[in-house]
Amino acid sequence: MALRFDAGEVVTAMVTPMKKSGEIDYNKAEELAKYLIANGSETLLVAGTTGESPTLTHEEELELLSTVKRASANKAKIIMNTGSNSTETAAKMTKLAQKEEVDAVLSVVPYYNKPSQKGMIEHFSAVAEASDLPVILYNIPSRTGVNMLPATVAYLADKYSNIVAIKQSCPDMDLISEMKIQCPADFAIYSGDDSLTLPMMALGVHGVISVASHLFGAELKSMIRNFKTGEVTAAKNMHKTLFPVFRKLFMAPNPVPVKAALAHAGLIEDYVRLPLVQLDDAQKAELFAVVDKVKTELAG
Repeated sequence: MALRFDAGEVVTAMVTPMKKSGEIDYNKAEELAKYLIANGSETLLVAGTTGESPTLTHEEELELLSTVKRASANKAKIIMNTGSNSTETAAKMTKLAQKEEVDAVLSVVPYYNKPSQKGMIEHFSAVAEASDLPVILYNIPSRTGVNMLPATVAYLADKYSNIVAIKQSCPDMDLISEMKIQCPADFAIYSGDDSLTLPMMALGVHGVISVASHLFGAELKSMIRNFKTGEVTAAKNMHKTLFPVFRKLFMAPNPVPVKAALAHAGLIEDYVRLPLVQLDDAQKAELFAVVDKVKTELAG
């Protein structure tokens, strides 16, 4: 069955390149978007958590979106993060995203104010009704403090045809099973954790909204394709090879490690905005050793 909206199997939650001054480096953003598309990314998610959205102004988000759209040249789909813990803001940004002609939006469970399941339904109903755009829900209890339950996801997916998918960043596999049972067959589930992608594939997730794809996009795509075509041993071997990178990319708050690794590869400068801070030299050495070792293994 065709999905309501297919973002592909590898969606990169793109970092926002920055200069030493703290300004966004739009030239590097354009270069990075082209690089990602050429290396396995089928869709780019702009101004998400990995893109440091909490520290970006709305004006910066729109300029970044324009830059990435231009770079993609219709070779990849573009998702804009419009999530907020203010329902009014989330709906407003979703309307704005439609005017900018993005392919879909990502909207996170409201953080800090910890809504009930009823509150989540009301919140996402307002987001879904704000535009005709496909809406991808984002459940990440470790950051929001609350868990959107499968029954809530299923209710929203049944009620709104433009609620098309969920990014599930939670290690509880029973939740994935419940969603697959309760949600419509054309509703997609994406892993929100690189290290859980292959285990979740066994339960029927469609793909991953990834951080590691900045560095190993083609390899992640290969892992997913191999699993789906029955080459399970090859998929498991790729997972085992990439697993040390999956872990090291979260040795510090995201996106600090992946930005350091991208700078190590010469793709961007290694700057983040406060309250995030860069890795120290010892941490960088530890990270680079793992990334370089995996690259060597894959090359061999």
